[in-house]
Amino acid sequence: MIREGDLLWRPSAEWLARSNLTAFTDWLKAERGLAFSDYEALWQWSVTDLDGFWQAIWDFFRIESSAPHRAVLGRRTMPGAEWFVGARLNYAQHVLRQEKPGADAVMFLSETTPLTGMKWETFAGQVCTLATRLRALGVAPGDRVAAYLPNIPQALIAMLATTSIGAVWASCSPDFGAQGVLDRLSQLAPKVLFFVDGYTYGGKRFDRGEELARIVGGLTGLERLVHVPTQEFPGPPRFADALSWEALLEGPPVAAEDFVFEQVAFDHPLWVLFSSGTTGLPKAIVHGHGGILLEQLKLLHFHMDVQPGDRTFFFTTTGWMMWNVVASSLLAGACPVLYDGNPAHPQPDVLWKMAQDCRAGFFGASPSYVDLMRKAGVIPGERYDLSNLRAIMPAGSPVSPECTAWFYENVKRDLWVATGSGGTDCCTGLVGGVPTLPVYAGEIQARSLGVAAYAFDDRGEAVVDEVGELVITQPMPSMPVRFWNDESGERYRESYFDTFPGVWRHGDFFRVNRRGGCFVLGRSDATLNRHGVRIGTAEVYRALATVREIEDALIVNLDLPGGRFFMPLFVKLANGRQLDEGLEERVRDTLRRAYTARHVPEKIIQVAEIPATLTGKKMEVPVRRILMGVPADRAANRNAMANPRALDFFEEYARTQTDYALDG
Repeated sequence: MIREGDLLWRPSAEWLARSNLTAFTDWLKAERGLAFSDYEALWQWSVTDLDGFWQAIWDFFRIESSAPHRAVLGRRTMPGAEWFVGARLNYAQHVLRQEKPGADAVMFLSETTPLTGMKWETFAGQVCTLATRLRALGVAPGDRVAAYLPNIPQALIAMLATTSIGAVWASCSPDFGAQGVLDRLSQLAPKVLFFVDGYTYGGKRFDRGEELARIVGGLTGLERLVHVPTQEFPGPPRFADALSWEALLEGPPVAAEDFVFEQVAFDHPLWVLFSSGTTGLPKAIVHGHGGILLEQLKLLHFHMDVQPGDRTFFFTTTGWMMWNVVASSLLAGACPVLYDGNPAHPQPDVLWKMAQDCRAGFFGASPSYVDLMRKAGVIPGERYDLSNLRAIMPAGSPVSPECTAWFYENVKRDLWVATGSGGTDCCTGLVGGVPTLPVYAGEIQARSLGVAAYAFDDRGEAVVDEVGELVITQPMPSMPVRFWNDESGERYRESYFDTFPGVWRHGDFFRVNRRGGCFVLGRSDATLNRHGVRIGTAEVYRALATVREIEDALIVNLDLPGGRFFMPLFVKLANGRQLDEGLEERVRDTLRRAYTARHVPEKIIQVAEIPATLTGKKMEVPVRRILMGVPADRAANRNAMANPRALDFFEEYARTQTDYALDG
């Protein structure tokens, strides 16, 4: 019986000697005269001497800047901290400065394409050639370039080409419906859109012609369309004026050594990632070149221990921040492995075969994937040669002790399980793996370097061994530069700083124990976390507004033991209408078509009233707490409600339900 805190793995002397973190601490001692007794002491220094730590990161990784910085940290308050003031650099330049002649730059597998590698010379040449063509098309620094692409090499090439010329990248995966894409990309008014005509998932072809027509028609300022052919959807382009990927790459290739990278300010927009859209449209989160460069180098080397030549994999789509992390593994000299398709098709162990065939050193997936493996009876260590595999990262939702132990019991004994948790907001892990520390069941090893993460109680005081709000008390370089179209910064401040002024509130329940081990226990706000992908409740409600029978609705997601989820949708129907199978199917189809299959609830339940505050706000968080077993009078203040008795249904439902199990 595995219990929380059971010791599962301890690094060997050989492992410690070859880790990137050991190399860094040795460098700090030799170059800075700094010595630390343990990781906790190193972490304390990293969050107290911000100038010293981040300058050390800059120097250790030999950041190339065409202009020197005047200060590591100018303005220090949050929000609005100013990092490396005066520096001019380029994120993509640090990717393309790698020299890997003859080696694979990227590997790719899909449901219809066998595992294939692209050599470094070809990859770098396509990035620089495409960047040159984009410049010729009039794409200038600050212009937005968007993509409606699956997780294929062309998406990675287009991102690097875009950012190498100072333009701003944004992407949505093609499983998003037109409304979900327009909610995001219409905020940016992109000049160029890369697109595919469809995708394959679970053996089925999904033509996106109807969605594409709506997307293209709804984007203002769009000047160029670029069609990317795939094996399943080779073309010709459905838009007569679309350029083809092949045409843009025709002619003599542009070599990396001949290409001039746009030199931009440290905080110049690199890409825009999108929040889940819990209130209103998804937040368009702007990250800067310098902040992402430093943060990703730190994350990949010290908390993922990615080594030069490693094949790195994480199951993701182009719409999740983990795609950006996998792409950034190029900064560490690694070869990202991209997979497009259902992770359990045609067989539930397809990704483990891929890990064997590509000789993956690093493998990542959400805890729900482990649950899928467990149910399918897959034991990867018995079926495949995983001798190259050194590290596993489960991330995206709370990780149970049983989930951590599963890897040691079913993959291999000598394995570093580097559980992580972070978010789109900072595009990194806030807590995660430390290659020099032991692994304990159900426990994230530590707070990440440079991340002043604490659990705050309601009084705004840090607590240990108690559940509180996950907060960050010191600025980080990869915190958002701003939100797009939020010139006053009001929405930015409201999103992170309204609860504890000057302190970042992340929106997760958090606990840290006395040895520094961490536990991220699910969202403390209304965001829906589905298989590691965050979904905003506002998106669900916007789609349901088109279903005339629904008068009001409330949706929550429950994080359950073993990496399981249960997402019920509660609906109040108009004019005495009763919920039936036909209406249920129409609701599911509406959500699936407008957004993604992840937006579809497990169950739809009719209620007489939707709980609301006196100001009319839906009470999603109290309802979720009630469904997790908290008494209604502790979960909410009925005196602040417009309809206090509305909670009675949910309390009774939680008491008598058979739809989900809280005990695993």
